[in-house]
Amino acid sequence: MAKRTRAEGRLHRHRRVRMKVQGTPERPRLSVYRSLAEIYAQVIDDQAGHTLAAASSIDHELREKTAGLNKTEQAKLVGKLVAERALAKGIKQVVFDRGGFRYIGRVKALADAAREAGLDF
Repeated sequence: MAKRTRAEGRLHRHRRVRMKVQGTPERPRLSVYRSLAEIYAQVIDDQAGHTLAAASSIDHELREKTAGLNKTEQAKLVGKLVAERALAKGIKQVVFDRGGFRYIGRVKALADAAREAGLDF
């Protein structure tokens, strides 16, 4: 049997979680993607197939602020920004989708910052 690569394993975990986690208009999904260099977050209404709010470490608003910060600190800024953008659109409650990544490090930092900024999940 062939072994799964790390990327294939993450996609398998993500698909398994997505069978249960759905974003609705009342409670959209906060999806996180973590690459080696950057981190991305989106608030998604899966029923309509629309992204309601998004932020990333390559966002123009954050580029100046993230210079010289480590990746965990950048993830905190992204979590805060995506929460502010969601709250501006009237979204208070979300369901968290960690994207198949372990809930440690940057993913946890983003989630904690989004909670502190006012999102409920």
